[in-house]
Amino acid sequence: MAGTKLRLGVNIDHVATIRNARGGLHPDPVRAAEIVAAVGGDGITAHLREDRRHIRDEDLARIQAATNLPLNLEMAATDEMVEIALRHRPHAACIVPERREERTTEGGLDAAGQHNRLAPIVARLADAGIRVSLFIAPEARQIEAAMQLGAPVVELHTGEYAHACQEPGGGEAVAVELKRIADMAALAAKNGIEPHAGHGLTYDNVQPIAAIPQLAELNIGHYLIGEAIFTGLDAAVRRMRELMDEAR
Repeated sequence: MAGTKLRLGVNIDHVATIRNARGGLHPDPVRAAEIVAAVGGDGITAHLREDRRHIRDEDLARIQAATNLPLNLEMAATDEMVEIALRHRPHAACIVPERREERTTEGGLDAAGQHNRLAPIVARLADAGIRVSLFIAPEARQIEAAMQLGAPVVELHTGEYAHACQEPGGGEAVAVELKRIADMAALAAKNGIEPHAGHGLTYDNVQPIAAIPQLAELNIGHYLIGEAIFTGLDAAVRRMRELMDEAR
């Protein structure tokens, strides 16, 4: 797969975070989705949290109507979120762990430990034609659980790698985490699961991840929205796209 285009999904949650800080309608995450589509993004990711802290229910249909890009709905494994996913029929649904007190998704889903809870959810979404992804730590037991659940996609949590990249003298830890991600991407692909990756990726740390040949997609949000404050969202997405392409 070396040399194949790596897709870039852009998470627009934090445009909605800024909107919600003041209430009202501005800035509109739909406009962000339109910009991503215009500059060559490959998909839109949005996390509808149980507390609706950023993306709101009504945003989903508006995002889907605004562009032809596939929508990847990040969602907790709850009955409410399954019903919403079945109503909106996004291209993909990425099941993530969620705790109300966390600022962001802090770790991977324990697919291995929650098999009985997840199995009917994965089945219902798949039966509706929604491509199911599991947001998991890069661990063999979680890949094996994804296989048992019949999930066609896993998204490997790159948070530990990103954290190691920020630590002074963290080169050894970076290498360990990078190898772990690469090994698990290879294991997933070998077993017919399409591996994606995301969390904490920046201009400075994205290329070693993007160079992993089995990875098909990266999902990046917080960093790009932060950069957009200074350079504009179009320039931020283009720069990330350039870095990813260089790595391939």
